[in-house]
Amino acid sequence: MSLQLFDLTGRRALVTGSSQGIGLALARGLAAAGAEVILNGRDAAKLEAARAQVPGATMLAFDVTDHHAARAAVDGFEAETGPIDILVNNAGMQHRAPLEEFPADAFERLLQTNIASVFHVGQAVARHMIARGKGKIVNIASVQAALARTSIAPYTATKGAVANLTKGMATDWAKYGLQCNAIAPGYFETPLNAALVADPAFTDWLQKRTPAGRWGQVDELIGACLFLASDASSFVNGHTLYVDGGLTVSL
Repeated sequence: MSLQLFDLTGRRALVTGSSQGIGLALARGLAAAGAEVILNGRDAAKLEAARAQVPGATMLAFDVTDHHAARAAVDGFEAETGPIDILVNNAGMQHRAPLEEFPADAFERLLQTNIASVFHVGQAVARHMIARGKGKIVNIASVQAALARTSIAPYTATKGAVANLTKGMATDWAKYGLQCNAIAPGYFETPLNAALVADPAFTDWLQKRTPAGRWGQVDELIGACLFLASDASSFVNGHTLYVDGGLTVSL
């Protein structure tokens, strides 16, 4: 009985930004738990390569920063194929620069990719979930929702906003049977962190700063996602689950 709580057989999951990194790992994990996965991204070639790694996956290519495109894509998929039972809002980007020199256009791209997309796709999918009286939304935040580090202040602002928007989603939509939660990854080996992974000084700092003493591996996020995407979390709402090797609880 306990394992059945995590079974996603017969459910359909849309994962944004799932052509690589954390999104692709979560897509693989959801598929392994029985879900039919819908991959999303803007690069068709990368999506095709990702689909080869996710059994039974389909693709839904649209720009998550475009409100009308997201609405049209979700509405069209629901009408033509069927319900989206699980949404993982994973699409994100990073840009590093001293705050006093941070380019305004990069700041705007961060806002649109990291936080506006959560609103656009979240609202588009939630409208259908509300009508059905059930649904799961998992937003990908970051340890930067609670902590700051030099050169990424705008990124920190967007991830704090993701955590707070998650609370707002739960507050508005729990009464309709939706569970809306977030995962806050610590430092994981991903394409987004490639420059940091390649920096021995940063890795040395991270190993000393993190109680677990190492970088996270993307597959270590799958369990948290399955918990929040499944019946196992039926009374969990508005929560941000930190998966960070203890980084945020220690000095």
